[in-house]
Amino acid sequence: MSTHQDPEHGHRVPVQRDKANLQERLKKIEGQVRGVQKMIDEDRYCVDILIQLTAIRAALNKVGLSLLEGHTRGCVTSAIKGGRGDEAIDELVDVLSKFAR
Repeated sequence: MSTHQDPEHGHRVPVQRDKANLQERLKKIEGQVRGVQKMIDEDRYCVDILIQLTAIRAALNKVGLSLLEGHTRGCVTSAIKGGRGDEAIDELVDVLSKFAR
């Protein structure tokens, strides 16, 4: 499990069960974005571009949900066990509200 140091709390935080998988997903998304740029340059049909943007948004949401799952199973669980549950839940609710926008 990949982790990074949380500077605010000083503990190790799970980032993603499979860091390579996350990086691969982001590379694919990057390629999709470049594809949309090319479509715009080529004056492609706007509906086709919108469909590609929908696919990019869905792929980003999958990455975000994966990170949220890792955060919840790692950081939030650890905080609850360490007596900092209210703080962790407040942070989780805040990040979920931002993610859902």
